[in-house]
Amino acid sequence: MKKLAVLLFATLLGATAAQAAEYQFDTKGAHAFVQFRIKHLGYSWLYGRFDKFDGNFVYDEAKPEASSVEVTVDTTSLNSNHAERDKHLRGKDFLNVAKFPTATFKSTGFEPKGDGKAVLTGDLTLHGVTKPISIDVTEIGGGKDPWGGYRQGFTGTTEFKLKDFGIDYDLGPASQTVEMILDVEGIRK
Repeated sequence: MKKLAVLLFATLLGATAAQAAEYQFDTKGAHAFVQFRIKHLGYSWLYGRFDKFDGNFVYDEAKPEASSVEVTVDTTSLNSNHAERDKHLRGKDFLNVAKFPTATFKSTGFEPKGDGKAVLTGDLTLHGVTKPISIDVTEIGGGKDPWGGYRQGFTGTTEFKLKDFGIDYDLGPASQTVEMILDVEGIRK
């Protein structure tokens, strides 16, 4: 009887541990995006993206508050679809990619809000400055893929002032805040 109890306990423990899964961003298949937009002089939106980044996350549907995320962005891969502007944005006035070639995000918390929504908190390091940020997250979905794997997808948005990260180039009062749009599809490891 004692052996049966130990076996049952081990089985239950294994089932619980198996619920949390680690996912790798699907950047190879281009199913993950790090995009931004900022008002240009207050007259229009300037959109861009980072073409090179990598990351992973841990997600447990039964215990989402235990989720975590880590992302590394190659800031030299900034792409706003305009070569001269990209050169300026990569330069000393903005990202200074020669000195700060990467940006990172490491989560510190995940607070479920219901209906697949949550707030992800963490530390963003950009332009050599680390600050806490919050990202509003929505679960898109998850399930088996046609190749025998399992995928999970989320979208998130956040905004922050450039000055908070030591970027002090004046484009006018309407252009002080950048919005980030993060779409991530992860493949379970």
